Amino acid sequence: MSRATGPHNIATTYARLKPDASAEAIPVSESFWQDLGAGKFGSFENEFLVTTQSFAQNWPVWEMHPKGEEIIILLTGDMDLILEKKTGNKIVHLQQQGDWLMVPKGQWHTARVNAPSTVIFITAGEGTLHRQVDL
Repeated sequence: MSRATGPHNIATTYARLKPDASAEAIPVSESFWQDLGAGKFGSFENEFLVTTQSFAQNWPVWEMHPKGEEIIILLTGDMDLILEKKTGNKIVHLQQQGDWLMVPKGQWHTARVNAPSTVIFITAGEGTLHRQVDL
């Protein structure tokens, strides 16, 4: 991990936003998500992780962030974010570059990919939960 100012590329180096308003660069490896889940980077208590991902298929899981909101910004493509509600799922369509959504804290969500899409996530990752999609 590095405090170097950059330049960095979001595809190869994610950003960790800390509670003291500092940031840290985290190089992305093939084992990044496994390492993150294993706690290699710490707990992310009161911190945010800035990442990017590309999707050609629907998400295979629902996810939920119990400690804070998540911002999802569409860079390219077309996708529907599905927010689970007791009264029926809410679908938010992201179709133009720059469209974004704030997923509320504690809200289960998944995505249906209508065209290959790339997004940026700003995630309060502490305690993130996952479960299989049942759509």
